[in-house]
Amino acid sequence: MQLELIRNATLKISYGGHVLLIDPYFAPRHSLPSFTGRSPNPMTELPRSIDDILQGVELVIVSHLHTDHFDAVAKERVPKTLPILCQPGDEGRIRDAGFTNVIPLAQSVTWQGLTITPRQGSHGVGPVVEKMGPVIGFTLEADGEPTVYWAGDTVLYPPVAETIREFSPDIIVTHSCGARWDGDLIVMDDKQTLEVSRLALQATIVATHMEALDHATVTRQDLRQTAEASGLDPSHLLIPADGETLNLGR
Repeated sequence: MQLELIRNATLKISYGGHVLLIDPYFAPRHSLPSFTGRSPNPMTELPRSIDDILQGVELVIVSHLHTDHFDAVAKERVPKTLPILCQPGDEGRIRDAGFTNVIPLAQSVTWQGLTITPRQGSHGVGPVVEKMGPVIGFTLEADGEPTVYWAGDTVLYPPVAETIREFSPDIIVTHSCGARWDGDLIVMDDKQTLEVSRLALQATIVATHMEALDHATVTRQDLRQTAEASGLDPSHLLIPADGETLNLGR
């Protein structure tokens, strides 16, 4: 498989002979409000044009409707006839944006030889979860491809550990920027990302969702330093730059 980090959570994946786009966030740099007063968002520009990013895309997955995962520009630019998988409850708002082939991911879906299964996530712990709202991750399987667990906007909590234990993925994609809301952690930070690596010694961890939003607290360099201090094998943790493509096997 090939995995290209576009920016933030947005990925373009070539998998099982198909091209998937995950959580498209296409807003120009500094075009959206700050979360913390530190900087307008997003803090970085897209690494290439939206037309290039959309080239060849056959399926879109939208994990939830926060603006940094499916924004107004994406709603305008993503072709309205492309199939979109989303968490149950979001399909009405996506259809209201003009999309005609929206499939709520309530259970495993098989699409063109790919098996996509929703997995639980928690956008923080405690009262902040109600503010953040529901989210999902998913697992991805296809003949001849590595198994993938895209954890999504979640902290490390028991259902995530259970998915790792039961599914035993080859690749785990984490959101590792340590974003906080009202002081509460709402996605994994460097310490939780390293704990994921300890839970999944067989897997390659791909850390994403970094250095794009002003409520993040962990940079790529922070994560590298934490990994080095822990003695983690560098090949076990990949931290791609925006626009970087990884070739990943079992």
